[in-house]
Amino acid sequence: MPTNKLALVNPTVPEPPNAWLGSKPEWCIYWALVQLGYQDGVDFDYQTSAFGGRSGEGGAVMDFTIPSLNLAINVQSVYFHYAKEGSRVHDEYVRVSAEQWGYNVIYIDEDDAVRDPIFYVKEAFMYIDHSLTVRGRGR
Repeated sequence: MPTNKLALVNPTVPEPPNAWLGSKPEWCIYWALVQLGYQDGVDFDYQTSAFGGRSGEGGAVMDFTIPSLNLAINVQSVYFHYAKEGSRVHDEYVRVSAEQWGYNVIYIDEDDAVRDPIFYVKEAFMYIDHSLTVRGRGR
């Protein structure tokens, strides 16, 4: 189980390592989870295909899952999740799929992930979603 570092002040996020295959906002959330004492593959999974993966029909990938909290976190980019046609329908499908597996889905907007990832991850641990998806402005 991760250590309790909820009092951790948000230090500067380092640049992603060269081997990082995800986006910078995803790196920031990954980094925040590690700073809060969570271990990849033990306490959380990154880009899990537990919900069907990126299959042509009916698949979903969660950016982060934290099984002990029944929590899935998805990072929302402006283009792919708010501006691209059809993205809102897909995001709703992903949310419903995760909920069917017993997961609560929290979205973190990319600008929030980069600006203060530790704050937004702590909020996600309390199932508080500050994203445009939930506030309706992304719809």
